[in-house]
Parts: sequence; C-alpha cells; structure tokens
Amino acid sequence: MTKVIFVPGNGGSTTSDNWFPSIASDLEREGIEVIATAFPDPELARESFWMPFLIDTLKVDEKTILVGHSSGAIAAMRLAEQHPLLGSVLVGAYHTDLGMETEKLSGYFNRPWQWDNIKKNQQWTILFASQDDPWIPIDQPRYLHEKLNCEYHEYKDQGHFGGDYFKPTFPELSTAILRHVKR
Repeated sequence: MTKVIFVPGNGGSTTSDNWFPSIASDLEREGIEVIATAFPDPELARESFWMPFLIDTLKVDEKTILVGHSSGAIAAMRLAEQHPLLGSVLVGAYHTDLGMETEKLSGYFNRPWQWDNIKKNQQWTILFASQDDPWIPIDQPRYLHEKLNCEYHEYKDQGHFGGDYFKPTFPELSTAILRHVKR
C-alpha cells in the first residue's frame, strides 16, 4: 500500500503546521496512508537523527512517498541517494548550506550530491519553488530541477510555502501526488 510520510523543516517545524493537515485529509480521503508524526531533533533536523528515524522507525520503502518541506526536502533527497522510494515532493528545497550555521550543523551538506542515485531510486520527483522565498534564492531550486529533471512548479508569490507565513492549504500539492499515484 502507498504511504506518504511528511518530513518537516528545521527550526521546530512540525507535521501539524500549515498545509500538512489539509494535505493529509486530501490524501486520506483517497485511501492513502499518511504518516504525520513528530521528528527527533526538530531544531537542527540533523541527518544523524533523521535518517535512522525515517528508515528504522517510519519504515521508508519503495511504496513510500516523502513530502519534505525545506530541510525535510533535503532529508528526502539524501535518503533517496541510498534507498528506493516511490517518489518525493520537495517544497522550498535547496542544495547548499546557504551560508547558514544551522544548515552546516545538519550534516547534509558535507559531501557531493549523488543526483543520478536520487533519480534512479524513485519513480518521480515533484519540486515546488517560489521566486519570493525569503531564505531560498530561486537559483537553488532551478539547479535542482536541472539536476533531477523533475516535475517543476515555480511561483512568484508563495514565499517559503508557510515557513514565513501561515499557509493552511496547498491543493496543488495534493493534486500532483494524486496524479502520480493514480497512474
């Protein structure tokens, strides 16, 4: 059975913030299992905590879709380097530490990315980006789109998709997942 796991960003974000609950409702109405749980180390979202949690506790496998926001998107990409997934949705994603100390401490940016593995280990990837994101320069997700050759949605006015304001719904995300699941 297909399951969706929500992966929040750092800074204390949770899977009950912003649009996560409305996405969960949309997907559960379609019979998709959704896992929206608290993650360990929510402030820094360190790879050393999150990878074992995703693999050993949440049991990510080839029938899993990861929906990652911000640092959660980075975790999803790093996991896909080594583990098969059904797909991933990356929201407010980037590929460098952005010169931020908290990102450096996360452990995700201390080695080169394995773009071919990320593509090979999943059937599809969807990327959502916004030109007015206050933390992620638009060249970051555009670079990811180029490297991953994925479905790409770029907006002018969505900021950090709720990281910088309250965004209770995100119907485009639900629609994109359901389109892939129903194929």
